[in-house]
Amino acid sequence: MEQCKQQNLQAQSQVYQIFAGKLFALSLKYCRNYQDAEDVLQDSFLKAFDKIHQYKNKGSFEGWLRRVVITTALQKYKDKTQLYIVKEEIEIKDEEEVSLDDSNINLDVLLSLIQELPDRYRLVFNLYVLDNFSHKEIADLLNISEGTSKSNLSRAKKILKSKIEAYQLKLEKA
Repeated sequence: MEQCKQQNLQAQSQVYQIFAGKLFALSLKYCRNYQDAEDVLQDSFLKAFDKIHQYKNKGSFEGWLRRVVITTALQKYKDKTQLYIVKEEIEIKDEEEVSLDDSNINLDVLLSLIQELPDRYRLVFNLYVLDNFSHKEIADLLNISEGTSKSNLSRAKKILKSKIEAYQLKLEKA
């Protein structure tokens, strides 16, 4: 870490080699395709090395890097498109559950189905379900209300559930 803070390129290269695979997978969850994920990963490492002095050795370095990747991905979608997040708060009675028990769906297919979700739903879904952020944290990150976060999560789950059911039906017919 100290060598990275001194802008040592060899040390930065080693850090990249150690974490790039895991962080690319994380980046891919938040992006629509491999190219966007690669861009986010590269931008994240540039930001991380530029701001490495802000890492205070509290918590894991990998956790700090994960946060950099997530915020970089979110910023990409805020900058690239007008991230339209539905701001209506609906009463959510029963949260939609996406069941993968006894399903024929593999992780690559599931990831591609998640990537097909509209940006506003995909980001909330990933933050809440895959990265264990609270609705309050999501609201702060995306500049929305907690109710909007809950509503977007519910809609993401409904869309994802119907995509999974359609995929499974397609497999049964094949």
